[in-house]
Amino acid sequence: MSLPVSGRRRLRAAALASAAALLAGALAGCSGSSGGGKKEPRAGGASAAPASATPPASDDAYRRWGLERPLAAPPAPPAKKLTDGATGGGAPQVVRRIPTQDKVVFVTFDDGAEKDPEFLKMAKDLKLPFTMFLTDSISRAGSGYGYFDQLRALGNGIDNHTLTHPNLRTLSADAQKREICGQQDALEKRFGTRPALFRPPYGNYNDATLAAAGGCGVRAVVLWEVTMQINDMRYAQSDKLRPGDIVLAHFRGPQELKGTSMTGMVTNMLRSIQRQGYTVARLEDYL
Repeated sequence: MSLPVSGRRRLRAAALASAAALLAGALAGCSGSSGGGKKEPRAGGASAAPASATPPASDDAYRRWGLERPLAAPPAPPAKKLTDGATGGGAPQVVRRIPTQDKVVFVTFDDGAEKDPEFLKMAKDLKLPFTMFLTDSISRAGSGYGYFDQLRALGNGIDNHTLTHPNLRTLSADAQKREICGQQDALEKRFGTRPALFRPPYGNYNDATLAAAGGCGVRAVVLWEVTMQINDMRYAQSDKLRPGDIVLAHFRGPQELKGTSMTGMVTNMLRSIQRQGYTVARLEDYL
């Protein structure tokens, strides 16, 4: 049965409309696919920075803290650390310098007495890698461990500097064990990991110290070759920095630094490091 002319016209119009809709949908699909193809590499392709990557500090940040230029980026860390292969319970290595030919040094801060909020800002701005050796009785004072939590969140390590900062060589083996293992326990409870590094107060230790530290899970006893004073550094065996030097500084304020702030002291240290052609690397990447 044939349709009237008007019916045939309505069918042709409907077919044309359907074809047009399909064509529009196809074109829209191609456009979306093309746009997505361009965006995907930027979001997750090889040229994109990893989500966890920390961007380098800006030139403005360094100028804000009194430096003329940013610290150079450190070289890639070695594939093997000094403590790799160390067995638990054995005597830890005693380390004064890191064996490397790269012009890098390692900054460490001891005790935890000064909790300068400006240093929090400085550490965040400069993205400076450093390691903290904390004494429990000193670190708990004032704002307490919460201050060091914030520095740790920036990627900086927290390690053991005893419970009360005694001269360990004057203590019995049992008393040394209480000082070292007690702080291991306190830091593990606070931060969830047992420190691998230990620094004896004043750099003083004996065989009983090493035995106690090893039994408490310490893999390296970290000493130093360079000490930061207020305005410049003092060298144990030279008149300048050497590759792999470990630099000892302290959490200190104006009262101990003759009016200089901790941030001022750190700026002086970084200027000296730059002036000698060095940069700062992360100690835990080597040790």
